[in-house]
Amino acid sequence: MSSSKSQDTSSKGGEVVSILKRIVAENGRDYAWQYGIAAVFLVAIAGSTAFTAWIMRDVIDEIFYRQRADLIAVISLSIMAAFMVRGVATYGQSVILARVGNNLVARYQKRIFDHLMKLGMDFFAENRSGTLAAQINQNVGGVRDLLNMLVTSVARDAISLVALVAVMVVQDPVLSLIAFLIGPPLILSVNYLMRRLRKLNRDAIVVGSQLGGAMQEAVQGIAIVKAFTMEDQLSRRMAALAEDVEQRSNKIARVSERLSPISDILAGIVIAIVIAYAGYRATAGGQPPGTIFAFVTALLLAYDPARRLARTQVNLERSLVNARMIYEILDLEPRQGDAPGAKALSVSAGEIRFDRVNFAYAADLPVLRDLSFTAEGGRTTAIVGASGAGKSTIVALLQRFYDVTGGRIEIDGQDIAGVTKQSLRRSIAYVSQHPYLFEGTVRDNIRYGREEATDAEIEQAAKLAEADGFIRQLALGYDTPLGENGATLSGGQRQRLSIARAMVRNAPILLLDEATSALDNESEAKVQQALAAAMQGRTTVVIAHRLSTVIGADRIVVLEQGRLMEQGTHTELLADPNSLYARFYQLQDDQDIGLVDDIADAPQDRDEAVERAIEERPA
Repeated sequence: MSSSKSQDTSSKGGEVVSILKRIVAENGRDYAWQYGIAAVFLVAIAGSTAFTAWIMRDVIDEIFYRQRADLIAVISLSIMAAFMVRGVATYGQSVILARVGNNLVARYQKRIFDHLMKLGMDFFAENRSGTLAAQINQNVGGVRDLLNMLVTSVARDAISLVALVAVMVVQDPVLSLIAFLIGPPLILSVNYLMRRLRKLNRDAIVVGSQLGGAMQEAVQGIAIVKAFTMEDQLSRRMAALAEDVEQRSNKIARVSERLSPISDILAGIVIAIVIAYAGYRATAGGQPPGTIFAFVTALLLAYDPARRLARTQVNLERSLVNARMIYEILDLEPRQGDAPGAKALSVSAGEIRFDRVNFAYAADLPVLRDLSFTAEGGRTTAIVGASGAGKSTIVALLQRFYDVTGGRIEIDGQDIAGVTKQSLRRSIAYVSQHPYLFEGTVRDNIRYGREEATDAEIEQAAKLAEADGFIRQLALGYDTPLGENGATLSGGQRQRLSIARAMVRNAPILLLDEATSALDNESEAKVQQALAAAMQGRTTVVIAHRLSTVIGADRIVVLEQGRLMEQGTHTELLADPNSLYARFYQLQDDQDIGLVDDIADAPQDRDEAVERAIEERPA
């Protein structure tokens, strides 16, 4: 048992050293001169502290014992100078370490964000966004605290302790040996507390992240919370998480704060022994009090840096947990990267070809099965089918959010697995069925489609998307700041801004994933006219449930459970009354041309209607 504990301790120690080496290797050179100046200030603090203890012997012996009036001014001025140096040095090191620490936090925040942007959709599908954001916010300061603690511990506390111990040894070696009795039990106590805190700190960070993530999700989904009267339910959940965080934090406090009474008790015992022994020698041997007074002063002053060093080791453990969790994210390799030697995609005609494509999100749940079809360049291809048929998966694969598990996807004869993802996605304009707007103004959100777009191009895109009218009615027009995800706009308005963003991109391939699903009939009619203009000369792939967005397509591809069932024009597919497409068409509302979405408002009713159509289709 003891050997396994020692092995675990040594492995943890090796991990600590490796993290420290990595942090220093990544940041040491950039901040060497700042830390160097801070170290000089900290050494000055340590020197002035040791000098204060040293001068006490002369204060007692020369001024009070021997009554040398000629030394009063010299000793007083030297003490005043020591405190002035200490004050200036304390201010200087605090400001430098704060600036370096803030820069480190900003550096790691940017670095983590850049790395997250490189990770694939699989990572974000496996991690809740709110929890991830809360965890990063909690941990990002760990690297800063780690480096700052190391600098202050080495340059101030350790040097102060060594200098004060030197004063003690010079003044009285025998008393110094007695004072050193505090060392071994204090070191054993610190090691014990560090082992206890390692797991407690990590668990507390994880639970705290869950609490922060749950709060963020509740705020983001406040409309659903209100609509389904979930306030009490979520409040109970938040209360449970908050109590869990409280209990873990209290346990960490109980364990970590044990160091204070342990160190105080040990220090009290040693100081009492030292004073008793020194007092006996002074009274029995007639030794001048200056040496003893200087020794006791140095001992009392040494207690503070010794306690801080012990506390630093305990605090270091939490910072190491923070840094370790940050590096766990930074060390994640994107599962889906560019192939070696990948070239930029060159789009001419814009022909898209699916060649025997297979795909599964999980190994035992295939979504697309041996799927082959061609979307001709410059024409519109519509993908229809019941929920779960694989329509949106086609859009995700086209943008290489995921890679196919079999077959290939080509654009103008180029396998998209062999081109850079950036060039692929720059060639595509995408409109999701769930429009998302970012922080900033209306103009900013449209410009995200193409960073170099001019104001005139942005306004033209908004006109094509039938968004210009309502934008100009906003308080500041195109410069109106949007609430979170455009909360102050209607669903149709958000969707039209999303369409404007796709139009301003001016890409040769346009992907519309149920792009008009959030629009009313009047807005849909206007946007359909705008989309018809935007589709001219572009390869367009439309995912839709409404026949109003499908009827005019050059080719309609009908899917069932990830397989190609039929393809052709609207007229060709309706010519066969037994076709799956014809069955879908028969389910439409007589007054509003629509596919499955118009059968019922509830999604489950819609899916049941589709399944009935599939089941009733003749063999």
